[in-house]
Amino acid sequence: MKDRKKPKADLRKNYNIFLEIGLIIVLALLIVAMKVNIRSNAEEMDFEKEQEVVEMKEVVRTQQQKEPPPPPTPTVPVEVPNEKDLSDQEINLSTDLHLNEKLTPPEAPEETGGGEGDEEQEPFVSVQNMPELQMSRKELQSKVKYPRSCKMANIEGTVIVQFVVTTTGELTDFDVIKGIGGGCDEAAVEAIKKYAKFSVGRQRGEPVPVRMSFPIVFRLQ
Repeated sequence: MKDRKKPKADLRKNYNIFLEIGLIIVLALLIVAMKVNIRSNAEEMDFEKEQEVVEMKEVVRTQQQKEPPPPPTPTVPVEVPNEKDLSDQEINLSTDLHLNEKLTPPEAPEETGGGEGDEEQEPFVSVQNMPELQMSRKELQSKVKYPRSCKMANIEGTVIVQFVVTTTGELTDFDVIKGIGGGCDEAAVEAIKKYAKFSVGRQRGEPVPVRMSFPIVFRLQ
């Protein structure tokens, strides 16, 4: 026969009691552990780090500057034919018109010939066809009277006389622009006025007044 345990040594009877006691001890330990401060007195870690401050600068929007347009090309001047001066003609620009009034064309400017037209028109200095002397310079020089007083005073030189050749070939507006005195200036003007003949100056085929200069030489032989 097998030996059986004694009733006092059989632990199966007290299994539930031991289980309950063990659970109570475990719960007590957990409660104690929850209340006990297990952190050390060491310096606590600072999880709050200083945040870096980032300054946001306002970006200024730049505007693209437009390049100025190139300057306009200069217009080529067109040569206008020299017509008669009509600046003195009065043009009526009145806008007061009557329905029953007949429109009349403006009157054409009256053409003046000879010296009167030349007085209104400014003389030219250089034209396409300059006036030409109708005789030789030597022949005109021979017509000049050498004043006796100038010969006695040994006065000699060149006198330059300026004048205007009109649209009819007449000589006007005499002026001595270089003289030598002693009566030679007057003698030079008298010789040109009395004996010199010039052709009419023309600009684009139209006769125009031209201002000219002519030298007269006084020289003792």
